[in-house]
Amino acid sequence: GYDPMVYRLFCLCSHYRKVLVFSWDALDNAATAYEKLVSRIAVLLSDCSVIPEKIDASDAEEAGTLRAEFAAAMDNDLNTSLAVTALYDVVKSGCSSASKLRLLADFDSVLSLDLLKAAERLLADRNGVNGDDILAKIEARAEAKKLKNYAEADRIRAELLEKGIILEDTKEGTKFRRI
Repeated sequence: GYDPMVYRLFCLCSHYRKVLVFSWDALDNAATAYEKLVSRIAVLLSDCSVIPEKIDASDAEEAGTLRAEFAAAMDNDLNTSLAVTALYDVVKSGCSSASKLRLLADFDSVLSLDLLKAAERLLADRNGVNGDDILAKIEARAEAKKLKNYAEADRIRAELLEKGIILEDTKEGTKFRRI
């Protein structure tokens, strides 16, 4: 009954050269930590409309320090437990929400904890819209567009917009975010 990302976080909090000591309590603690981190990221996502491509110029110095901290942890014999600590340092930093999200996205691309996706799902669920439902509607919209049924595609987009979900068509496919 545990999210695989919780188990991944549990494993990342221990160095790969050391024996991983498993207990249900430790896994429960990892689940609580993951949920809290995702909740904090969801707050950042609700502050920002989209994750920026670059760090705000006003946050460049602090962001550089945070990046160096993360890189040093990974360069120190893949010390993933310190790298996870760097995630928390980003959340607590004085950077803007947008810069924090950019840093978290970059760090998560290494750690693969799906933090931003989990935060988006959490926001959607809080809004009464299930993340799986959104993905199903996005697929239905893509199919409608493929069949050149643009009226149906527009109807699906409008339906999601009423529920506070904005669709963004990108080169990588359709992405969604909460208003």
